[in-house]
Parts: sequence; C-alpha cells; structure tokens
Amino acid sequence: MTDTAAPLLSTRSLTMLFGGVVAVDAVDFSLAPGELRCLIGPNGAGKSTFFKMLSGQYVPTAGEITFRSRSIAGSAPHEIARLGIGIKTQVPNVFNGLDVHENIWLAARRRNSPSTARRIARDILERIRLSHRSMVPVGHLSHGQRQWVEIGMVLAGDPELVLLDEPAAGMTDEETRLTAELIREINASRALIIVEHDIQFIRMIADKVTVFHQGGILMEDKADTVLKDQRVRDVYLGKKEYA
Repeated sequence: MTDTAAPLLSTRSLTMLFGGVVAVDAVDFSLAPGELRCLIGPNGAGKSTFFKMLSGQYVPTAGEITFRSRSIAGSAPHEIARLGIGIKTQVPNVFNGLDVHENIWLAARRRNSPSTARRIARDILERIRLSHRSMVPVGHLSHGQRQWVEIGMVLAGDPELVLLDEPAAGMTDEETRLTAELIREINASRALIIVEHDIQFIRMIADKVTVFHQGGILMEDKADTVLKDQRVRDVYLGKKEYA
C-alpha cells in the first residue's frame, strides 16, 4: 500500500440532514487498500451517521461515496455487501437457535457450494477461535463470543472492506484483547473501518484515526498523534479516558 495508490473507498462532500439538523457536513474521506481506520468522537459528532451512510443504512442527503471507483451512495446494504463490503453492526445479527457452525456455514453458503461453504466455515471457526464451540447454539455464548460469530459471518462473504461498529462494546478485558488480535489478523488481508469509543482498544488496533466533531472531521492522523492532541484529550474524549 502506498500513498499514491487509488483509494479503495472515498467520500466527497458527504452530507446528512435530519430535518434542519446537519448530522454530517460535507465530509471528504479516503481509505487506502488494506488500511485500518478508526472513527472516533463524542456522541453526536457524526461518526455513526457517517458509518451508516457507508453501510447503506442511511441514504445521504448530498455527496458521493465511491468504492473501487463505483458510486454506492444510496445503495441498499445487500447491494453494498455484494460489491465486497462486509458490515457488522453494534447489535449482533445472528441466529440464536442455530449453532456456531450453522451460522457461519449459512453465511458462506450464500455465494458458495455446500462443500465449499463447509471448508470456509471450518477455516473461519479456527480464525475466530471457536472451533471448540462449533456445535453450541449461539444463544448460549457469551456476548463477546456472539460478536466473534458475527465477525465470522461477515468474513464468510470474503469482503475486501469490513465495517465494524463498536466491536469491543460490552466485552470483558480478555475478550477485548482477543478481539484486538482478531482484527489485526483480519487487517493482514482486508481493509477495515471501525467506529469505536474504547480508547484502550483503539490503542491496541489503530494505525490511523479520524476524529469527528460537529458533523465534520476535526483531525486525521496517526493514532498516537491524535490521542495525544490536547483538543482531543480535553474536549472530545475527556481527560478521564486517559487516567
């Protein structure tokens, strides 16, 4: 990956209005192939609305979203997924009555033969460290393990870009650590955009961070630079996050 490479995903003047409220204000954003980017900012900053436009949950009021040089602004989530963008929302979207293997096999089966789907499911179970629980109903898993199952279901679609909304929310310290390891492994072969509040988790995974504030981008830089910036520390994340 180089700075001169064409962006995998970009936005131009991306805007979202809710009535008279500007939630996202003419945002220009660019993600390189293979990059991992964290989106941070206080509640109401616009990051979640921005994420939902990328994932097809919201239709932008104005502006463009381009993925691999193709406009996707206003496309439905299933259309975006078909193009190579995998989406995991904050609330796990899994089949609680089915076991772990069945959930991932069904996700893989959408695009593959039954035998290929079994191979993909087996490989992903190892990757998300749940081979030993493959026959356990997902509804019986811990919160963190359920999140891993959904990440596995996203990976079963073989996306080029993975969008994750607060993947560490509600996890134990150990689950958070293992999730950070998993995300770094995924980033070896795929680009990711992650909306996250947990600063310690961001430190574990992030290379570059984009800070949203009042619907726009306040700053964008290496994680260490952003997390040490006085404006970010004092105004947008709060000193208590660094205690």
